[in-house]
Amino acid sequence: MTDTPAAPRRVRVTHPSTGAGDRRRRSVSSEIDAQTELGEVFMRSLMRSQLRLAFAVTTVVGLTIGVVPVLFALVPSTKSAQVLGIPLPWLLLGVAVYPCLVALGWLYVRVAERIEQTFSDLVDRS
Repeated sequence: MTDTPAAPRRVRVTHPSTGAGDRRRRSVSSEIDAQTELGEVFMRSLMRSQLRLAFAVTTVVGLTIGVVPVLFALVPSTKSAQVLGIPLPWLLLGVAVYPCLVALGWLYVRVAERIEQTFSDLVDRS
């Protein structure tokens, strides 16, 4: 008698998507709507990007407007300086600050819309 290994048992495969491993590919929007972990990751990513932008703009506003009082404290002659008969502090705080704020607001809206458009493109992609 010789020891010959038994022939391997045959297995029938009917369809790859049946059984325990049945996971259909879902779109990003359905992941978000279903509030799955993946959907939450996408939403956290969007919110993190928006928060990072808000902190960046707030920092720039704080530094640009916050520098003016520091300038007046470090260089006392700027408190009494005049330009065209108007005190320099009034010009800086009353005139020069507003175009900077408008420009930063415009920039913030553009970048926020770009972030949202990128996210929307990702969600709409099939």
